[in-house]
Amino acid sequence: MRVVFAGTPEPAVPSLRRLIESEGHEVVAVVTRPDAVAGRGRKLLRSPVGQLADEHGIPVFTPRKPSEPEFVAALTELAPDCCPVVAYGALLPQQVLDIPAHGWINLHFSLLPAWRGAAPVQAAIDAGDDMTGASTFLIEAGLDTGPVYGVMTEKIGLTDTAGELLARLAEAGAVLLEKTLDGVEDGSLQAIPQSNDGVTYAPKVTVEAGRIGFDEPALAIHRHIRAVTPAPGAWTEVNGLRLKLGPVEMVEETLPEREIQVRKSGVFVGTSTTAVRLGQVQPPGKKMMNALDWARGARLAPGTVIG
Repeated sequence: MRVVFAGTPEPAVPSLRRLIESEGHEVVAVVTRPDAVAGRGRKLLRSPVGQLADEHGIPVFTPRKPSEPEFVAALTELAPDCCPVVAYGALLPQQVLDIPAHGWINLHFSLLPAWRGAAPVQAAIDAGDDMTGASTFLIEAGLDTGPVYGVMTEKIGLTDTAGELLARLAEAGAVLLEKTLDGVEDGSLQAIPQSNDGVTYAPKVTVEAGRIGFDEPALAIHRHIRAVTPAPGAWTEVNGLRLKLGPVEMVEETLPEREIQVRKSGVFVGTSTTAVRLGQVQPPGKKMMNALDWARGARLAPGTVIG
């Protein structure tokens, strides 16, 4: 099939790469979000998907809104058979959805109808799910409500961060997306409407949502830090200074809630249940470091609290 691929961040790259290398599909163009300012130099940078397209000489469209007349006209002229989508990051108007003969087929990183929305991987870890996966579905007007073509499953490890889990799903999901397009092209695959039961939502995770309060249960803290790692990142405050946090380890003993205890074996913090041992931390203006090195340098007074 002639396809126009839509995607933006790194997790979309494996799918685009697989379609470029496939024998059955021709990527005639790529749609991605506009170049964005990033880094210390504040330079305009192409999205990861846009960079891969450039490397292969594939035309790239970067409309601020997919409803822009110039983009609609260009897409209409290309007349793609299908538009596969992976984390594009913009809402598609109906006039754009109607252009490809087989519609826009989205690879979503959850087992729909669970965790519709922007952050399904983070939500699954935060909720303590044992299993997640990816789904391919036909995009319609509703938020991730379209009929499903195929699914794949992936176990969530006890120490998985969102970044680690998403990387695995991106690779396995790329295979699912290619097989979905194969089935759509030869007519062997039909989309099945989603169930009305088990619908959950995963809104975008904000920087503020990464704040960790140690007055919560240890298990909830353990999950939440993993869910927001690496982005937007977990953080808290100690003595009025912001401290970035890596994943923590749960331990059996109980300590006063929010109190920090520094020992030879590590830095421990009390929660509303059992304590946790801090792993890597990042104080202001410094790189990530072992929590014990940070605590020794910070010279924390006895009874110092966190969060």
